[in-house]
Amino acid sequence: MNPAVRYFSRTGNTKLVAEAIAKAVQTTAISVDAPDAKLDKPVDVLFIGGALYAYGIDSHLKEYLASLQKADVKKAVVFSTSWLSKHAIDLIKKGLKDAGIPVAKEFFYVKNKPSAAQLQEADAFAQKYV
Repeated sequence: MNPAVRYFSRTGNTKLVAEAIAKAVQTTAISVDAPDAKLDKPVDVLFIGGALYAYGIDSHLKEYLASLQKADVKKAVVFSTSWLSKHAIDLIKKGLKDAGIPVAKEFFYVKNKPSAAQLQEADAFAQKYV
């Protein structure tokens, strides 16, 4: 199994979830605006997350989603944190589907800052996909 974890986080909440998922699947969480965010080889599962900012997802995450190639991702799994709503989930899924990438129906969401228990839930969630 070849997983990857990519995310965008302004407050650090989504980063905490990304790091918990990455630890669970034995890889590194990389921000989509980092120089090494591009997938250097095809992955079996891409865990990808972000949050809602002013009713949309951040432009860095939008651009990253648009850059993904169907041949590089067998399946995507979405996660998100936010203070308001789960709408980022739908927007991320749409970006992935627009790229032709299959997306898992199930997603992981945390309202506000994740607790230690929620980070353990993220670990268990991720392990279902590898």
